[in-house]
Amino acid sequence: MNGHDSSKVWFITGTSSGFGKRMVRDALSRGDKVIATARNVTNLEDLDAKYPNSQDRLRFLQLDVTCPFDSIKGTVEEAVAIWGRIDVLVNNAGIGLPALTAEMGDTHLRQQFEPNVFGLAKVNTAVLPHMHERGSGTIVMIGSRSAWKTDVMGIGAYAASKAAVHAYSETMAHELKSLNIRVLIVEPGAFRTESIFAYPWTSPIHSPALDDLREQGLAFWRTIPGKQPGDPDKASKAIVDVVRGEGPATGKEMPLWLVLGKDAETNIRDKAQRVLANLDEWTEVVRGTDVD
Repeated sequence: MNGHDSSKVWFITGTSSGFGKRMVRDALSRGDKVIATARNVTNLEDLDAKYPNSQDRLRFLQLDVTCPFDSIKGTVEEAVAIWGRIDVLVNNAGIGLPALTAEMGDTHLRQQFEPNVFGLAKVNTAVLPHMHERGSGTIVMIGSRSAWKTDVMGIGAYAASKAAVHAYSETMAHELKSLNIRVLIVEPGAFRTESIFAYPWTSPIHSPALDDLREQGLAFWRTIPGKQPGDPDKASKAIVDVVRGEGPATGKEMPLWLVLGKDAETNIRDKAQRVLANLDEWTEVVRGTDVD
């Protein structure tokens, strides 16, 4: 280690379950330091018990990304004070609220965007000045292949929120490149993570004409838990490998997009091919609207 501390300091949101919980483990296993956050710190007690030999490298902070910005900024300042820096920010906190798009209205959509988009943006805005000052850093955005595969009943709000995250992150990557701050957009397929189906279907603006359609969606939804092809432990390890440039990422430049899962790869390739085919079919119209 050449006499220097080469470990990274990770600040991870939503660590009580899912990828966030597993990344705490995998970052610690590489000798890194982790600040694990969650809406309810008591949900992190099992992490404390799991890693008794890493307590000097593991800290817990309460963080609800839907809180006002000043509150989030205060938590980030507290985090920075622990080890003097944040090297890796992982925006993992988020929820999925299933509903038919015709029945969700704007209130349901806002509820979905609050943690997934606006909360993520507030955390970024609070952390980035510290990375600017150091002239380095990595921001990991947990997106979803659902932003590509939107033709699934019930995921309209969730898919829209993740599509927003993807676009926001791509612009951020462009803006921060010259400052030596990297952005990694993780686009996982279906993985067997906890609480992924914790939120029930709702019909804020119920339409009787959609009852049959809704039942079809619900029937499909019930077949998914426990059948997802993705292993979240493997996904977490892959993310940490890419951030640290280890394992299969050794010697490679960090990608902007990290697609995880064969199902995600299939869905993204299919969407890309359909968009290109659409352009080819409508080339005359596409190109016929420019100023002569």
